[in-house]
Amino acid sequence: MKTISRFAVLASVAAVAPAQSGPAPARLSSTAIRSPADLYGPLFQAVQQGHVFADGKTFVDAIPKRAADAIMADYAQAKPEGPALKAFILANFIVPGENDRGSGDLRSHVRTLWPQLVRQPAAPVAGSSALPLPAPYVVPGGRFREIYYWDSYFTMLGLKVDGQQPLVETMLDDFTSLIERYGHIPNGTRTYYLSRSQPPYYAMMLDLSTNTDPAVAKRRLAALRAEHAFWMKGETCVAGKPACLRVVRMPDGSVLNRYYDDRDTPRDESYAEDVATAAKAAPRPAADTQRNLRAGAESGWDFSSRWLRDPQSLTTIHTTDIVPVDLNSLLWVMERRIAARCQSAGDTPCATAFTTMATKRKTAIDRYLWQATTARYADWDLSTRKPTASINAAMLEPLFVGLASPAQAKAVAATVRRSLIAEGGLRTTTLKTGQQWDEPNGWAPLQWVAIAGLDANDEPALAKDIARRWIGTVGAAYAETGKMLEKYNIEQRTPGGGGEYPVQDGFGWTNGVASAILDRYPDLARPAG
Repeated sequence: MKTISRFAVLASVAAVAPAQSGPAPARLSSTAIRSPADLYGPLFQAVQQGHVFADGKTFVDAIPKRAADAIMADYAQAKPEGPALKAFILANFIVPGENDRGSGDLRSHVRTLWPQLVRQPAAPVAGSSALPLPAPYVVPGGRFREIYYWDSYFTMLGLKVDGQQPLVETMLDDFTSLIERYGHIPNGTRTYYLSRSQPPYYAMMLDLSTNTDPAVAKRRLAALRAEHAFWMKGETCVAGKPACLRVVRMPDGSVLNRYYDDRDTPRDESYAEDVATAAKAAPRPAADTQRNLRAGAESGWDFSSRWLRDPQSLTTIHTTDIVPVDLNSLLWVMERRIAARCQSAGDTPCATAFTTMATKRKTAIDRYLWQATTARYADWDLSTRKPTASINAAMLEPLFVGLASPAQAKAVAATVRRSLIAEGGLRTTTLKTGQQWDEPNGWAPLQWVAIAGLDANDEPALAKDIARRWIGTVGAAYAETGKMLEKYNIEQRTPGGGGEYPVQDGFGWTNGVASAILDRYPDLARPAG
């Protein structure tokens, strides 16, 4: 059966349209133009009377794939009913919301999505929760109507390779502005997100810039140092304590960091859920539970067995006890980038100070977070003074930022092969808990960290294998739904599940990582549909 595209239908209409020059054509009577009811008669009545589609407007907006007479001849012969009638319609029409998904290749589809996700700066309405931004930016999509911190780094990867460098620069201006106004980059641009940040990728975002203006470089360096000060503010109060704010004191006196939140109340955006979780956790103080829920949200992994004493119970969340390997890897690279930028600016004391900080952090990471006996990086539990048992994708962050030694990278790669490779990509953890940052969900940012980290550490075959599996998952879902999703079930290659809200489409970081992967491995591109 030959398919007639929408463009072909439009072209055929244009071909028979009267020319615009010469005498005006005679006006046609409304009754002379055949509507779907006229064209499809008994088929139309069967579809509408049988409520084949929930909305009566659906079928009448459908586009035939071939001539109406041919469709009706087949209908008269087959006389389909029930499910067979719907199958007949879908075989013969492009039906809005049913089978009108994109038919182009995945990367072309992503390029068409970028304009839909761009938002322009606007002054917030008095009394609203929105925080203003000075320049255009990209939102994730779905329920996420504002810019988000760590999402944006992975979105920007795709913008860069898709020829959207101006958006990369304006988003950097937005993040710089946020640090200048609030002292840090909040979780997202809402007032209710100001008490926490997210995984600090600003230093790595700056690597994506092509701006060489010295004044811009000076402003960005100042912002980067201010962000570092935000994460290290607890150094002034950690003496004699295991932790203060986002700073922790390790058993040997060295300093690492944790996720935290400046508030200990229910999250505005998940108020009822947090109240219910805290009530179930009683007699544990509600404020303690709520602080840890908020800290889990700062991690970006909200929520995961990484943060739970009992992997099957959210009421046991204790994020603030955990020293995460991904956070400390990102702070190490932040310190390294500050040192390099200070050196370029001729500020030798600054360069020396931050080089020393980075060296001390790496020593502490190697001592406490590197686990040679189990061939992995692990989070550290302050309450037990031991590494956690969680095997998860965060172990790849040291490879991604360039912190791991060749031997460490090789060992991590072996663990990834053994425990984290699924049919459709890289597992988040190895535990199925119902939380969205656990098995069986896979997430775009974790795939990219693994792919880029492994490729940079002499594991190109494993990196490409993960890329192939992930693009297969994203491509299969796109072919089925016409959408780019926030998360995926990588065991079954279906939309993901779990968490506090339905799976979202849009979707910023999935788009960005898909473009980045296909730019790196163009042979993985396949037409969808």
